[in-house]
Amino acid sequence: MKTLTIEWKHLDVAGETCDRCADTGEILIHEIKRLNRALNPKDIIVELLETKLDDTQIPESNTILLNGVALEDILDIKVSKNYCDSCTALLGSETYCKTIFYEGNEYEDIPAKAIRKAAYKVLGLEDPQEKPKPKEDTGCCCGGGSCC
Repeated sequence: MKTLTIEWKHLDVAGETCDRCADTGEILIHEIKRLNRALNPKDIIVELLETKLDDTQIPESNTILLNGVALEDILDIKVSKNYCDSCTALLGSETYCKTIFYEGNEYEDIPAKAIRKAAYKVLGLEDPQEKPKPKEDTGCCCGGGSCC
């Protein structure tokens, strides 16, 4: 059986994490269950490795690695940061945390679609939820073949 290890790095302060990391964690747990349902019949298991970070490791917080490779290195994702009210409250000092730009949108948590797409890409499989692009309509009766 082949294994895909998804590591989730996040801030942990006395068992608590910030809102955006908590949201990512919930999304990730749900997505790993979905991936296992889809991939177990193909002899692939997806495992979660949780790495808890302290306040000195904020730049690494809310990071997802797939078999050791960062999500943003697998997909077309730009990383930025913005003010995090939740971390500021947890840590008692002004804190700026990771955000990502994916498919034209900015996210403070990691969207399920990005996790799923990266998992399939790392495994070298087609994502069954990706819709194939429609063929260009050439007006030809054979759908653009060479018969016309």
